[in-house]
Amino acid sequence: MDVLIQYGIHGGTASQVAASVERAILEGRLGPGAALPPVRVLAAALGLSAATVAAAYRTLRIRGLVAGEGRRGTRVVLRPPLLARPGPVVGPGTRDLAEGNPDPALLPDLRRVLRALPARSALYGAPSVLLALRRRAARQLDRDGIPSPSLAILGGAMDAIERVLQAHLRPGDRVAVEDPGYAGVLDLVGALGLVPEPVPVDDLGPRPAALEAAVRAGARAVIVTPRAQNPTGAALDETRARQLRALLDRHPDVLLVEDDHAGPVAGTPAFTLAHARKPRWAAVRSVSKSLGPDLRLAVLAGDATTVARVVGRQALGAGWVSHLLQGAVAALWADDGIERQLREAADAYARRRRALIDALARRGVPAHGRSGLNVWIPVREEAATVAAMAAEGWAVRAGEPYRLRSGPAVRITVSTLAPEEAPRVAAALARALGARGRTPAA
Repeated sequence: MDVLIQYGIHGGTASQVAASVERAILEGRLGPGAALPPVRVLAAALGLSAATVAAAYRTLRIRGLVAGEGRRGTRVVLRPPLLARPGPVVGPGTRDLAEGNPDPALLPDLRRVLRALPARSALYGAPSVLLALRRRAARQLDRDGIPSPSLAILGGAMDAIERVLQAHLRPGDRVAVEDPGYAGVLDLVGALGLVPEPVPVDDLGPRPAALEAAVRAGARAVIVTPRAQNPTGAALDETRARQLRALLDRHPDVLLVEDDHAGPVAGTPAFTLAHARKPRWAAVRSVSKSLGPDLRLAVLAGDATTVARVVGRQALGAGWVSHLLQGAVAALWADDGIERQLREAADAYARRRRALIDALARRGVPAHGRSGLNVWIPVREEAATVAAMAAEGWAVRAGEPYRLRSGPAVRITVSTLAPEEAPRVAAALARALGARGRTPAA
């Protein structure tokens, strides 16, 4: 059979067949979206029972490598979780506007709070959440309208999102995700064996009609970024939040996961979809963009069942997030000077976004960036645009990792881009796009 020769599928047991398919995916012989042979066809070719091949395919689905698509058969998922997605390559002398980090100059100096931490380490049996951090987190969430009777502390936003999804979903379940959306979330959904249901976004977040369609198509969960959406900068306003909240209220069994990764430096107010009446929900607030990525801490609020499941699973693995990190975050949140610094950082990021968007508009290039650290620019050819920008000394990110069905674009991180530099970036991008035709409609 040609497919066996071409892809090297072989083996005498279910685990061996699954391993050979995994190797074919890893080595690029089976690409994203490629169809696997029907169970009975492959069983006959290998001289195995259909039950053995079905078990191999089930193993691959659990690993998040393939998905069953009804009459279309079993196919490799679009984002198989085998290798870490390589980051952008920034050559010597090239300015990095691709990586997505916050500006180090706008992050708090940690030395003072670290010197004030306790000299003794916490021991086994201590509470998993420091009381000082719990109180500060609850106060912050309550101020933004997010209920906080149940809280957990996790090792960053992605850790929290993964644990929430695992607490409620199983491989094969559909999840409504933003499109474009954060590459890490899209990859995580695939790694868990879940099926992404793309929901188009505009400058105000997920489009209500599209989210309704995704839920009606069977999505059992929805992941929403309320502000500083990566990569587009979308942010909910009061009207959009009310529309989406009403929509989700009509589907009480759908799990809501809210990813507020930028928090106070997003540059827009917090509008939440979560409320105490919703049976299944989780709101995640990370400190990575505001206080520093290396703190690896996120607060999780949610319904009692969701938080209990997350904490219970955490106890069996990592156990807890370091009390040293928790103490540092609690001390930073208690400092009035840090609160002023975060407001100044949010204002600085907003000026940098606006400077680039305005400079692009003067060149006739539409762009998006209502909040957060990034500006999203639709283009016709991503790779060519990235290469042309690199030739002019600017490293920008191709949009492909962030897209499922949405059109091509590039992402420019403005966190360290001074407003006076924006016209130079806009001019370079306009030249790059001019050499390759006009940009598509935004």
